[in-house]
Amino acid sequence: MNKTQFIASLAPHFNGSKKEAAHAVEIIFDSITRNIQKGEDVTINDFGKFKKVDRKARKGRNPFTGETIQIKASKKPRFLPAKGLKEVISGDRKLGPAPKPAAPVVAKPAAKKAAKKAAPKKAAKKSAKKAAPKKAAKKASKGKKRK
Repeated sequence: MNKTQFIASLAPHFNGSKKEAAHAVEIIFDSITRNIQKGEDVTINDFGKFKKVDRKARKGRNPFTGETIQIKASKKPRFLPAKGLKEVISGDRKLGPAPKPAAPVVAKPAAKKAAKKAAPKKAAKKSAKKAAPKKAAKKASKGKKRK
């Protein structure tokens, strides 16, 4: 599963909004990344622990030439799975049913219908008034370009 598929699987929990699901995923990833960068561990119960690990400088070998090279010290992220996650993956423990998406909130349609009936008449008059000068301006500009 890649990030796009992950967001799509979360969208039903956000009333079908992929935009809100993507925003939630971005916030989670950003929060984990920033805390690891500070050197703080991020522990999620029954899932695992993200932490920053310091690797010492060491000697290694170039696989093509066999030459010994010096590898610099570095800092790497590390994920340690929790006992609960390991048990589920190995089959020792079964997962419960997946959480169901929340029921969509339905707005009151009565107030919207009254507003919709009044709005189209005003909008049609305004758009007709705006369209006439724009058409005239387009014709005038086309005439100038041809000459």
